[in-house]
Amino acid sequence: MKDFPFLSVLTLLPLVGALVVAFIPRSKAELAKLVAFGWSILVLVLSVFMWIAYSVGGDRFQFHESYAWIPAWGANFTFAADGIALVMLMLIAILFPIVLLASWHDVDQSTRSAPAYFALLLVFEFTMIGVFAAADVFLFYVFFEIMLIPMYFIIGSFGSGQKQYAAVKFFLYSLVGGLFMLASVIGLWVVGGKTFDFAALAAVAGDLDTDTARWLFLGFFVAFAIKAPFFPFHTWLPDSGGAAPAGAAALLVGVMDKVGTFGILRYCLSLFPEASRWFAPAAMALAVIGIIYAALLAVGQNDLKRLVSYTSIAHFGFIGIGIFAFTTQAGTGAVLYMVNHGLATGLLFIVVGMFVARRGSSLVSDFGGAGKLMPVLAGVLFFAGLASLALPGTAPFVSEFLVLIGTFSTNKGYAVVATLGIVLAAAYVLWMIQRTTQGTLNPALTEVPAMSKDITLREKAVVAPLIALLLVLGFYPKPVTDVINPAVQATMQDVGVKDPVPTVEAGGKVGG
Repeated sequence: MKDFPFLSVLTLLPLVGALVVAFIPRSKAELAKLVAFGWSILVLVLSVFMWIAYSVGGDRFQFHESYAWIPAWGANFTFAADGIALVMLMLIAILFPIVLLASWHDVDQSTRSAPAYFALLLVFEFTMIGVFAAADVFLFYVFFEIMLIPMYFIIGSFGSGQKQYAAVKFFLYSLVGGLFMLASVIGLWVVGGKTFDFAALAAVAGDLDTDTARWLFLGFFVAFAIKAPFFPFHTWLPDSGGAAPAGAAALLVGVMDKVGTFGILRYCLSLFPEASRWFAPAAMALAVIGIIYAALLAVGQNDLKRLVSYTSIAHFGFIGIGIFAFTTQAGTGAVLYMVNHGLATGLLFIVVGMFVARRGSSLVSDFGGAGKLMPVLAGVLFFAGLASLALPGTAPFVSEFLVLIGTFSTNKGYAVVATLGIVLAAAYVLWMIQRTTQGTLNPALTEVPAMSKDITLREKAVVAPLIALLLVLGFYPKPVTDVINPAVQATMQDVGVKDPVPTVEAGGKVGG
C-alpha cells in the first residue's frame, strides 16, 4: 500500500472534482452539490487509507514522490508527509465534506451559481492538500499563493456585509506576506546550492551565514505570521471571517490559517535553526500579546462571526508559544492544538452560521433567549463554545494543557501570562452563550418563522462527527499524539534543542 502515490493522487483529486462540478449547469444545483460532496468523501476515504499505511516508527518523511518540473531551477513536484503534515491532511479530509454538507443552502440560486460555489470549495481543498503535502520549497510557495484565489472569490462573490472590502483586504495582506516569502525563497535557493528540495536545504541549514539566515528567516516568518495570523498582522481575519459564508469561514480559520503555524514548524525551524532560537523571545512575546489582546477584543464584540474570528487569533497565540518554547511537550501540544482548534472552531463557526441563517443577522443583540425556541441547537452552540474555551473532557483541553506545561518548563513568565487568556476565554464564550440563547426571549425572534425550527436532520449529520471527535480526542488523544510526537522530536533536533531535564534538589524535591 505504501507504494501507492497517495499524496499526488490526493492533491489532484479535488481539482478534478472541481472541474466536473464547474461544468454542471447552474439549473442542476442539487446534482452539483451531490457530486462535490461525493468527491470530498472520496478524498476522505483515500486519506484514511493513507493514515493506515503510515508507519509511526518509520522514516520521518513517508509517501515520498518526486517528478521533474523545472530542472534548470532545481524545482520538482516533490511530495512527502511527516506526522505533522499527516494530521493536517486528515483534518482537511474530515472538515471538507462536513462544510460542504453544512453549506447546502448557503447559495441563493436566484443571484449566484451553486455549482460555481461548490467548485471553488473543491479548488480550495486542492490548494490546501498541496501546501501540506509539498516537500519542495518552490512548490510549497506556489500552493501558498494560489490558495488565495478560490477564497478571494468565495468571500467576494458569496459572502455578506462588506464582502468586497474583506476579500480585497484578505488578498492584499496575504499577497504582501507572500512577497516577503518569495524574496527569502530566492535567497535560500542562491545560498542553499540552487535547489528547492526541502531535504537538501535542511542538510545545509547549519552552514548558512548567521546574518543571511536571520534575514531569510524573517521573510518566511512574516509571511507565516500574516497567514496564521499572529499579532500585529491579524486585522484581516475578523473582516474576512465576518464576511465569508459560515462554512467557508470554518475552513478559513480551521484549515487555511494552520498553513502559517505549519510553515513556521516545517520551514522556519528546520531551515533556520539558529535564527529560530535568536527570534524565539520576540515571537513568544507577540504570541502572548495576541492571546490577551484578541481575547479582550472578543469580549467586546457584538457580531458573532467576528467574535469567533477574534477567538481564533487568541488560540493561535497558544500555538505560537508552544512552537517557540522548544520542548517536545509544547511542540506536540501546538500541533495537536492546530488539529483540535480546526475541529472546535470549525464546529463553532458552522453552528453560528445556522443561527445567523435563521435570524438573518449575526449581531448578538438581535438574539436573546433563542434557546427557548431551538433548545437542541442552543445546546450544540453551548458545547461548541465550551470546546473552544478548552473545557476538560474536550480535545482542546489536552492540547492547551500540553502547551502550557511544556512552556512552563522553559519560560515560566510567558506560561503564567498566557493562562490569563483561559480566564478571558471563559468570559467571552459564556457571555456569547448567555446573550444569544439564555435569558428572556427577545420578542422579535417569534416574528421570524425560521427561528422556530430546531436542528434539522442534515444539521445533525453536520455537527455529530465533530462533536464525537472532540469528545474522543478529549479522552483518548494517543492515536494522534503518537503520529505527531516523532515529527516534533525531529524538528527539535533540527533546531538543536533538548527537553529540560528535571533536577532533584536537596531533600528529594524535584525542580525544573
